[in-house]
Amino acid sequence: MAKTGERRSSESSLGSHLAQLRKAAGLSLRQVEEKTGKEVSNAYLSQLENDKIAKPSPNILEALADIYKTSYEDLMRRAGYLSSDKDASGRRRAKVATFAVQGLTPDEEQSLLEYLAFIRQKRK
Repeated sequence: MAKTGERRSSESSLGSHLAQLRKAAGLSLRQVEEKTGKEVSNAYLSQLENDKIAKPSPNILEALADIYKTSYEDLMRRAGYLSSDKDASGRRRAKVATFAVQGLTPDEEQSLLEYLAFIRQKRK
């Protein structure tokens, strides 16, 4: 598994994005482990979120996409499996946004995730 300390300049790292999605869903590391049927351990997820693992397997990304209700293709792109402007078949496509809103900047997407986490925390 690749390790990295680098951060993409135009968007948050995969790990940072996964942490934001988990917090927005109001889940702990252990809760994600349980929801994935222990396919993703809390220790492994912690390493992902802290950018110790930069390119998890597609199976892991699919499990997390299901739990977080986000785009599998977006997670695959962030992990480096897909280029940012082409889908798996090689056709050009628009950037997949977490909220399916075209044209969100990475900063706007991050702000929306933080706001969603705030709202969900208030409901508890």
